[in-house]
Amino acid sequence: MSEVMAEATSAPSRQSATAGKGHDVRPNATPAPAVTRAAAVLDALADSLTGRLTLSDLARELAIPKSSTSNLLQALEDAELITRVGTDYALGVKLVELGAAYLSRRDEVKEFYRFCEQAPLLNAATVRIAMLDGDNVIYLARYEGHPAVRLTSNIGDKMPVSLCSVGKALVAKLHDHDLDEQFPDDVALPIMTSKSLKTGRELKAEIRSIRAQGYAFEDEESTLGVVSLGVAVPTRGSHGPSLGVSVTALKATFSEAEREAMVGELRDLTKMLGNPMG
Repeated sequence: MSEVMAEATSAPSRQSATAGKGHDVRPNATPAPAVTRAAAVLDALADSLTGRLTLSDLARELAIPKSSTSNLLQALEDAELITRVGTDYALGVKLVELGAAYLSRRDEVKEFYRFCEQAPLLNAATVRIAMLDGDNVIYLARYEGHPAVRLTSNIGDKMPVSLCSVGKALVAKLHDHDLDEQFPDDVALPIMTSKSLKTGRELKAEIRSIRAQGYAFEDEESTLGVVSLGVAVPTRGSHGPSLGVSVTALKATFSEAEREAMVGELRDLTKMLGNPMG
């Protein structure tokens, strides 16, 4: 899932951003094994390269007999959380309804769209709001004015934090000991272009600059020819989600004046999202 792409660039699969996640469905790992297994089915289908898996595939993923897997799949199908496509299974339409309901109740998403529509520069660009999720960000919403850059990532997609400006802006808010634990110096980071950050040491070195300037810059690290600016949203209370916003541009036409103006609007947006009554 590339942060962005110019017309001819293709994005990697969702699976590449979540590789190695695994699904622990041991009965003693949870007080509700059936729910855990159902969640593992949905995760497996979401991570699949084709978006489809067979009964045998899912039984192996859950490490339970086919008969138990079949009963679980039937219950999920009855709830429209999955659907049958021939002999395969895929995610169901009910998940779209649930996701839409979740987003429609987030005030930040509503305010995000409202601000972008009125901002002089952002209203003609592609802007996104994302939430930190471990080593990734999840895109919650996307505003498209008349952008020169077309995005390949969709709402709900994940992206490694080291490959996008909004991800780097969000992890820059973490404490140093959390950064060291999450990104050891010698850890290998996902790579999409020759300019991608390669190690935890490189990421943490850049984070020092991000903290000093108050925003993150992605310089062709996910897609050649494309740059991105990202700013974190001030957290609403101690338990608020870690949110950030980003805007993309073509490097060939990107100027320092545009950088300063876009960062200014992003900062105004994050202040509004973090303190809507202010």
